Amino acid sequence: MKSVFKDEIYMIQDFLPFACKSCQQVFCLDHKFPDDHDCKEFSAETPYVEYSGTKAYTCSITKCTARELMPVVCEKCSKNFCLRHRHQNDHNCENLVEKITPTKTAEHVQQILGKLNSHDKLPATPTKTAEYVQQILGRLNSHDKLPATPTKTAEHVQQILASKKLNEHPKKTKGRKSSKTAAKVALMKMKMNAAGDKKIPEPDRVYFSVVLPGGSISKGPAKPLFFSKTWSVGRVLDAAADKVSISNTNNTDSSQKLRLFSADEGSLLPTDQTIDSLLSEETICNGCTVILERVPDDVININLDLYY
Repeated sequence: MKSVFKDEIYMIQDFLPFACKSCQQVFCLDHKFPDDHDCKEFSAETPYVEYSGTKAYTCSITKCTARELMPVVCEKCSKNFCLRHRHQNDHNCENLVEKITPTKTAEHVQQILGKLNSHDKLPATPTKTAEYVQQILGRLNSHDKLPATPTKTAEHVQQILASKKLNEHPKKTKGRKSSKTAAKVALMKMKMNAAGDKKIPEPDRVYFSVVLPGGSISKGPAKPLFFSKTWSVGRVLDAAADKVSISNTNNTDSSQKLRLFSADEGSLLPTDQTIDSLLSEETICNGCTVILERVPDDVININLDLYY
């Protein structure tokens, strides 16, 4: 049985007592505040006590008013920032060292090749090509430098050269706009019967028609598969080989490697690049056809005439 308390002044019974902090007497709900029972001990004047605890840490960005309870210090410039500006790119860190990616290297070499005269001939071997481009840079602008090691630069220069090399009778490829339209139509069909890892969230799924080794774009065999856009091309290769049950010797010393190529350009899709970045660059698109082929490790382009 619940206890019943009696208001000490107004003599009203209540199941929930309220003790006044000033006069220490017990009151009901209607008289619990000092003003409600004319408390004689209550004083409205409360002394001001200055806060002496830990103060918030301000952001070093001039126009940013955000504060944090804990210090967020950049390990490169030793300045304090808020959570929004804690990364080097977000606060334009004065000691930021830009990471050079294969894509940036390729773009830079593309700019260099654009400056070449039509009579300039590039050597056949990758190493000499890199040296030659360095010599051309010396002729053009003394401050231009290739943003990578000679070996990696050589590889990317060789890829660009191979993709730009003109044949006497090149195959006419589909326009990018028509390829995208065809891919959209194919995508709707793929979603009904494509195979893949069902744990991949729907928004992350990217669908490809994968032409299997020895097949053709027009006659097949081709397999509709879906992958995560966050995966690298190398991981896509492994997953595709597993789904179609073909031998994958990429992690051995075999001279033949499984590689993915664009069915529109015949160019190699770099194994270390993510599907999302290739989609952003419009190298491939959701619903397009890619070619899975077993080739020597140094092949970066395939002849599309052999796949029609």
